[in-house]
Amino acid sequence: MNTTIRRARSEDVPAIVAMLADDPLGATRESPGDPAYASAFAEIDRDERQYLAVAEVDGEVVATLQLTFIPGLSRRGGTRALIEAVRVRADRRAAGLGGELTRWAVDRAREAGAIMVQLTSDASRTDAHRFYESLGFTASHVGMKLALSPSRPGA
Repeated sequence: MNTTIRRARSEDVPAIVAMLADDPLGATRESPGDPAYASAFAEIDRDERQYLAVAEVDGEVVATLQLTFIPGLSRRGGTRALIEAVRVRADRRAAGLGGELTRWAVDRAREAGAIMVQLTSDASRTDAHRFYESLGFTASHVGMKLALSPSRPGA
């Protein structure tokens, strides 16, 4: 299996959204084909602190994640890296792609001088929690979210 990890391009958006929608949680909140994804991609792509990555196998996009760099004053002005929206296409799961992509993101964070990598995972995703723990992540904090009304269509 020849895997290439690269920055996502606009033509990858449908494949990325399909992966986001392909699970019980994503199926309730994603709308493949919605034009809002194209403008969201453009915004991410313009932001130098964002890296929307895809993994290709034999020229097909089969996995994705978003890596965000967050500067801060805490920890003596350290930058944190945030990994979000890790997905592997259903027919490619359990083949090691998620681990390869996550390790790649951790390496990019280290190269960029980040002091830590953090991520969140929905409380219902117990298999994902075991997966992240197998990569060395620890459940050291309690995450909380507050849903806001969308300020723009598709937000």
